[in-house]
Amino acid sequence: MKRILTIQDISCLGKCSLTVALPIISAMGVEAAVMPTAVLSTHTQFKDFTFRDLTSDMQLIAEHWKHENIGFDAIYTGYLGSFDQLNICEGIFKDFKTPDNTIFIDPVMGDNGKLYTGFTPEFAKAMAGLCGIADVIVPNMTEAAYMLDIPYREKYDKAYVHEVLKKLAELGAKNTVVTGTELEEGMTGFIGYNSAGDEFFEYFHEKIPVSFHGTGDIYSSCTVGALMRGFGLLEALKIAADYTCDCIRLTMKDSKASWYGVNFEEAIPALIRRLG
Repeated sequence: MKRILTIQDISCLGKCSLTVALPIISAMGVEAAVMPTAVLSTHTQFKDFTFRDLTSDMQLIAEHWKHENIGFDAIYTGYLGSFDQLNICEGIFKDFKTPDNTIFIDPVMGDNGKLYTGFTPEFAKAMAGLCGIADVIVPNMTEAAYMLDIPYREKYDKAYVHEVLKKLAELGAKNTVVTGTELEEGMTGFIGYNSAGDEFFEYFHEKIPVSFHGTGDIYSSCTVGALMRGFGLLEALKIAADYTCDCIRLTMKDSKASWYGVNFEEAIPALIRRLG
């Protein structure tokens, strides 16, 4: 069985970060090891949530794993909240990287042209440095713009996305993917670039006109799980996109669905069938 290490926070209630990564990866038949970066009572869309920083524990956890000679088939990072956490992850990548494993970074920092609260352009530059170590990175257009220090565009064509992808590859990442790409009305998807083969790839589907917290975490977790099940990057990203859409549709159909996240649980059986 393949083993993924996922490094991100735990929102005890809220259906995001580790509370979606762990069940989705496990359901896909892949072992999930976790390194929590912080513990929150809920995700940040709630008011008055509690927060405990676990940065000081991260290196101790990694040292114990090294002592036990534990290895990972993939290392997957989500939300990282400080420069210290970026530096620790860089060390973990170097210590646990092998010729055969995969480093996958979802550089969660912002959306719709703006950085999330607490992030700065300096942090985005540091994140760009971390992404240079990765095999796969999956920023949205906002995150890509900040990492490259270029103006954010709401409107763009495919040629512009290709240019952005190549600039991201110049950071050092082997495969660069821009998510949430919209080239025509009513459609969304991703465009990616493999630097070794100098090849672009893409996939588009119907845009569901709603926004839910945690869907990016679901998407990335499913992608890494599919990679570990032996799918190529393009097919893994397609599986993740379709699964995320299924989660959203199930949520929209349920009049009693929670407002704070999507119904990823009931979509899992269809995901397992998709994996064959």
